[in-house]
Amino acid sequence: MLRTGRIINPRFLNQLRRYSSIPLSQQITLPNGITYEQPTGLFIDGEFVASRQHKTFEVINPSTEEEITHVYEARDDDVELAVEAAERAFNSSWSEADPEFRGKVLYKLADLIERDAEILAGIESLDNGKSLLCSRYDVNLVAKYIRSCAGWADKVYGQVIETGNTHFNYTRREPIGICGQIIPWNFPLLMWSWKIGPALATGNTVVLKQAESTPLSALYGAKLLQEAGLPKGVVNIVSGFGKIVGEKISRHPKIKKIAFTGSTATGRHIMKAAAESNLKKVTLELGGKSPNIVFNDADIKKTVQNLITGIYFNSGEVCCAGSRIYVQDGIYDELLAEFKRSIEELKVGNPFEEGTFQGPQTSQMQLDKILSYVKIGLDEGATLVTGGERLGDKGYFVKPTVFADVKENSRIVKEEIFGPIATVSKFSTVDEVIKYANDSNYGLAAGIHTTDINKAIDVSNRVKAGTVWVNTYNDFHQQVPFGGYGESGIGREMGADALDNYTQIKAVRISIDRKNA
Repeated sequence: MLRTGRIINPRFLNQLRRYSSIPLSQQITLPNGITYEQPTGLFIDGEFVASRQHKTFEVINPSTEEEITHVYEARDDDVELAVEAAERAFNSSWSEADPEFRGKVLYKLADLIERDAEILAGIESLDNGKSLLCSRYDVNLVAKYIRSCAGWADKVYGQVIETGNTHFNYTRREPIGICGQIIPWNFPLLMWSWKIGPALATGNTVVLKQAESTPLSALYGAKLLQEAGLPKGVVNIVSGFGKIVGEKISRHPKIKKIAFTGSTATGRHIMKAAAESNLKKVTLELGGKSPNIVFNDADIKKTVQNLITGIYFNSGEVCCAGSRIYVQDGIYDELLAEFKRSIEELKVGNPFEEGTFQGPQTSQMQLDKILSYVKIGLDEGATLVTGGERLGDKGYFVKPTVFADVKENSRIVKEEIFGPIATVSKFSTVDEVIKYANDSNYGLAAGIHTTDINKAIDVSNRVKAGTVWVNTYNDFHQQVPFGGYGESGIGREMGADALDNYTQIKAVRISIDRKNA
């Protein structure tokens, strides 16, 4: 029988509540009029608590540059408490639970996410700046993915291995233990689900750090975990900064697995820290500079909409964004003209206004980086087709931008910008565009636009990318694995493949004494 409650050491409670005089939640009214209660504490051992050093940091609305709230900031000692809670939960209630119970909790969580979908979408748009169109897409996929993980909970199978009549052999898939998870700011709630879903389905416990610029939706999600009946200590959320909390998680000897989504440079550092500590199992979903290839036989109007989704969805802050657009010479001029016209019709502005496609960038730092790449592109001799300017004088808004006449060795073609900037290049033959597409250290995604199924399959097979979209883009499904080649990462998210990240295989070989049978 699973024990969902337990007696907590009073000393441990005192440690958690030492600075609990500051409110652990705040009522927030979203710009669309929805009022909700936002947790602001750390989430440790099933409760929202103050950080031990009583530190907080502010959360900024990127649309207005105004403060939303403060949340508690974790430090090393808070991570220690979170790890202790996760260890107790793993050793008692969760790893040995009936898989059906784990599935039941995740099914309930998916239902609660759907119930609070508009609140969650509003939190994402307020905190990250993405349009409600994008936020609603995220929340819908989050609910579907958590429900998918619930379905996997009782389907983590081992196998019987036949080696003859002298032995009986079988394998088990067992949980790894405490999993450290570090998620980015561009898809806060979606990455939260991609991390905790498979970890919980397979019986692990979690210590998670969300991005310091977008901490709110993960904390609200923790409130839903409470309501779903998740046992105490199974998921712990420590809001904080990478150099302190991320580093502590990466090197903690009791954390047996680390999952990170973010930049390739940080991924390298985390991988090194995992190796230098206790050889943690590592999965990394990192950067990209994805090619989006358009052939002469493509449907131009449909393709242009896919190109827009590929690069301007989520304000261009997408690791797999189709930022390198290659157009075959027979339709290059026509497509570029239609692309420019359609981009200039996009609504950029307040993410809470219906019809807005692109909201602000998430931070001043990101806006400055994007505008610096506009200057780099111009200095490199590229032609600015449209955009390239800040929009308005308040909020981190920038116009959707396109460069043409780019050189393949230029920085705006080679380097990940992580914003709404696309480069458009001309090609003639399949072999030529394959060479361009694969001339990158990254290999996260690619797009192909053609009405020729033979060409689609041939090019898909030859492009070095973990995901290839044909006549669509940024088109995710909860059962389809996602991850990259090369410097785009290690491991896969979603689908059955994600379960491999959170299990280890035990082989059992039993000698059979046939004489005494």
